[in-house]
Amino acid sequence: MRSLHESTRAATTGVTFDQMLEKIRYEGAYPTRERAESVTKAVLSGLGRQLTGDERVDLAAHLPSAAAHILTTEIPDPHPLTGWEFVKDLAARTGGTPATARWDTGAVLATVGQLAGPGLLDRILAQLPTGYALLFARAELIQAA
Repeated sequence: MRSLHESTRAATTGVTFDQMLEKIRYEGAYPTRERAESVTKAVLSGLGRQLTGDERVDLAAHLPSAAAHILTTEIPDPHPLTGWEFVKDLAARTGGTPATARWDTGAVLATVGQLAGPGLLDRILAQLPTGYALLFARAELIQAA
């Protein structure tokens, strides 16, 4: 039986949590929906500890309600992690390796970035420390000194 959250669509994208998980399952080549859901929860929780302000609120509005709940129930860390630190933290929290955590992060954040859209994703990346663009399946552009 599906929960109310699973069938509720995101306010701005019209995607359900089940549809989001299926995309993440496909992108990450996960064998089961349960594995995709576990990875999604871990990555969204971690992202919730990094984002603040309007970007956090706007991203939540672009996600299905169950995903938005996972993101917004985390208390933001006053010292956000770099992209690589984020991956290492995820590996430590999930008991995985940095390589699997990097894969999981990419599978989830690529989908989250698509749901957010390019304008909001630009704002999110501007708020976060270096190293997140690649996690969202974007090139990391570095300005010349």
